[in-house]
Amino acid sequence: MPRFLRAESALAFSSLFLIASNSPAKQAAQSAGQPVKAPQKIQRPPLFFREDWKLDPKVPNPTPELEHTIGQGDLTNSNLELKMYGDKNGPVVVYQGNDDITFVMTLLCTANCAVALRDKNNDVDLTGLAKIRWRTKENGFHFLHPIVKLANGTWLVGDHADGYTTDWVDTEIAIVDVRWRNLDIENVVEGKDGKWVDNPDLSKVEEIGFTDLMRGSGHGMGGGSRVDWIEVYGKPVPRGAGSQNAQ
Repeated sequence: MPRFLRAESALAFSSLFLIASNSPAKQAAQSAGQPVKAPQKIQRPPLFFREDWKLDPKVPNPTPELEHTIGQGDLTNSNLELKMYGDKNGPVVVYQGNDDITFVMTLLCTANCAVALRDKNNDVDLTGLAKIRWRTKENGFHFLHPIVKLANGTWLVGDHADGYTTDWVDTEIAIVDVRWRNLDIENVVEGKDGKWVDNPDLSKVEEIGFTDLMRGSGHGMGGGSRVDWIEVYGKPVPRGAGSQNAQ
């Protein structure tokens, strides 16, 4: 018999053996009342919120630039509340005509500053495959970090840091890969203990935001952060009326 015919015969025999040996196992499981397990699907959480910003036409712009300190009226998502910490006058919302883009920037912060967003009705579960996505542009030695406020009032800042880019960049942050430190939210600096917070409970997060942990260098290309939009993916958790942080 030619060699290739012997090879084909051996392959066919192996296939029949595998089919024959596998089939009785399935039949035995089914006859014993044991369901055949289907492959589990990956469960990715839904979009919890997205914020794109707008320039509130009711607020005057104090300079020739189309910009002013960001306020509640500059949010496009009516379900969100704006929270600011540290220098509350420094973060501004800007409309840039040549890009037709509206963004928040920290270049005018004269001290450390942070911007956060809070859903009016729900906390968010950031466990599992939860993530944050944002479109940013960084200048100088500034690095943009995610921050979260837990339902018990604890503030954390993540080690994920987006640095200098020539143009706008979309980034996806897997929360499970982020390491956290305590955040002194009043001064927007790392906690004094200098320790990593191992396994924080991220099942109920009340606020999500960002900071570069530095003051800005003013208008120009010196140093600061720009955020075009931000998305948070996680399961909503209704905020109980008895929550210590309910407002």
